Amino acid sequence: MSRNKNGLTSFAIVLTMTSCLAMGGIAPAQEYLSPAAVVADAQGKTLYIAETTAKQVAIFDTETAKVTATIDVGAEPTGLALTDDGTLLYVTCGVPDGRVCVIKTDTGKITRQFPAGYGAQSPVLSPDGKTLYVCNRFDDDISMISTELGKQMKKIPTLREPAAADITPDGKWLFVGNHLPHGPANGDSVACNVSVIDAGRSAFEIDIPLPNGSTGLQDIAVSPDGTFVFVSHILARYTVPTTQLERGWINTNAVSIIDARYRTLMETVLLDDVDHGAANPWAVACTSDGKLLCVTHAGTHELSVIEMRPLIDKIFAHHRRNRIQSERSRGGSYSSYSYGNTNASNIPNELSFLYGVRERIKLPGKGPRSLAIIGRKAYVAEYFTDSMAVVDISEDSRHKTSSVALGPKNPMTAERRGEMLFNDALLCFQSWQSCASCHPSDARVDALNWDLLNDGLGNPKNTKSLLLSHETPPVMITGIRENAEIAVRAGFRHILFAVRPEEEAAAIDEYLKSLKPAPSPHLAGGKLSASAKRGQGVFSKAGCSSCHTGPLYTDLQKYDVGTGNGLDRDRQFDTPSLVEAWRTAPYLYDGRAATIEEVLTTYNPDDKHGTTSKLTDSEIKDLVQFVLSQ
Repeated sequence: MSRNKNGLTSFAIVLTMTSCLAMGGIAPAQEYLSPAAVVADAQGKTLYIAETTAKQVAIFDTETAKVTATIDVGAEPTGLALTDDGTLLYVTCGVPDGRVCVIKTDTGKITRQFPAGYGAQSPVLSPDGKTLYVCNRFDDDISMISTELGKQMKKIPTLREPAAADITPDGKWLFVGNHLPHGPANGDSVACNVSVIDAGRSAFEIDIPLPNGSTGLQDIAVSPDGTFVFVSHILARYTVPTTQLERGWINTNAVSIIDARYRTLMETVLLDDVDHGAANPWAVACTSDGKLLCVTHAGTHELSVIEMRPLIDKIFAHHRRNRIQSERSRGGSYSSYSYGNTNASNIPNELSFLYGVRERIKLPGKGPRSLAIIGRKAYVAEYFTDSMAVVDISEDSRHKTSSVALGPKNPMTAERRGEMLFNDALLCFQSWQSCASCHPSDARVDALNWDLLNDGLGNPKNTKSLLLSHETPPVMITGIRENAEIAVRAGFRHILFAVRPEEEAAAIDEYLKSLKPAPSPHLAGGKLSASAKRGQGVFSKAGCSSCHTGPLYTDLQKYDVGTGNGLDRDRQFDTPSLVEAWRTAPYLYDGRAATIEEVLTTYNPDDKHGTTSKLTDSEIKDLVQFVLSQ
């Protein structure tokens, strides 16, 4: 069974390569393709490639290394799943009224559409092909869809932004990766989780927390024998001040390994080298024989090829040594140590752990995302260069690579170049991170607190979304930067620890200015619900509108609203825009409030942050709905 990520919409037109070129290229002039997902048929002869910004799926012949046709789908695709016999392609569309389009591969026609949720992506077919599981990213749940009935049978809640999923070969367990941490940012451990669903019972089973600092989860893959689950994510070192980059001081990049049999975190392994980061791990995939694990690095434009058995053996050997040391030091039994105990293992801090079992391969294009493996060839979708990298990963191949253009090369606009630079860790000293490491998913949030050097040490602050940053000066939580242009350049110096040309900062400015708010999942048919309409009146009654004013819900001023703690006790904070507040949890400058309701109640005892203490419970609920609807 083949699986992967990226989607479709309401109509399909199959074009031959000749007719595409006659029309001026596979995509319309000046339109980028942005390949972000790929899935292969069982014979390895055909790849289906979701080309996001072109709103189409390309059909790629692996023998000729050419695009033979495209299917225009009218919306940005977000995920692909192919039946075992290759006759049906399921494509998710991540629009607010999320849906799945079913394409007959012999005709390229969309024959059916299934309803899903907001931000539908990462479709996964059950082994018998009767159930399609879809991650509804912004509804925080999973759709279970009957492929026979074309009907959504059930929704299963997850924690926060389910972004990737895979199922065990026996169809018993579905593993779902949540993109961001859930809950407050000032807790003892802040990390994204993997949700496990009992597919047989169609019910949630357990959440498996990843190590403290895990965020930006991008992909998940079950090994062919169903024994292990591999999860790609960032492992942030947010508990220390951002004073240097060496040895992964700020961000490291990792794959976590889950024991699928016991649904337990087995280990987390760093993909970085001692002096060379492997920023922004994205796709994970195994060869069909289970011998190799491949990981794309979207920030450093690389492919890691890891020998799976030696890796697992190395982990077990490390655990055995730890058990013996634990036995000797505490006089306890072997059962006192478990490999899910991160306190007992130092592997998540060992930058040299993969030495001898991993090869890092430089890819020819930019922005690798999804990959498909056919035999000993890896096909990698290169997002920013509209290309497909082909990598020979056989043992004695010296990893020969090539790059196939998926369409005509279009000149980069300033916005497009800025987006590429924002995601490019080669701008950073030793390539540890990119801007997108702390601002993933279109420059939004990582849900962590960081002790930046803007305002002294010892006062961490929650990552802000960069949406509307250029329109709402000053910037940073304390308004310490006069405008976003200054902040972008300061980010180069103090976060990436690099001096870069002015034109690169200017391009990133243009990219950030181009960002548009996504509609809230709390809207009803695109409009305020009855509760949110009532909340709009409460918003004025409580005095919220005096500071959160205008179309962006900010007066651009700073206030002491009584939320300061420690070194920030008497600090004035910039009035944040409420646009996309539904997407930016946790809240307050130190992320102590997991929800908007906590902002209005638990953390506003003196009514300095709006007069809310005398509101009824129903008024609070209505006010919450209004704020989350922006």
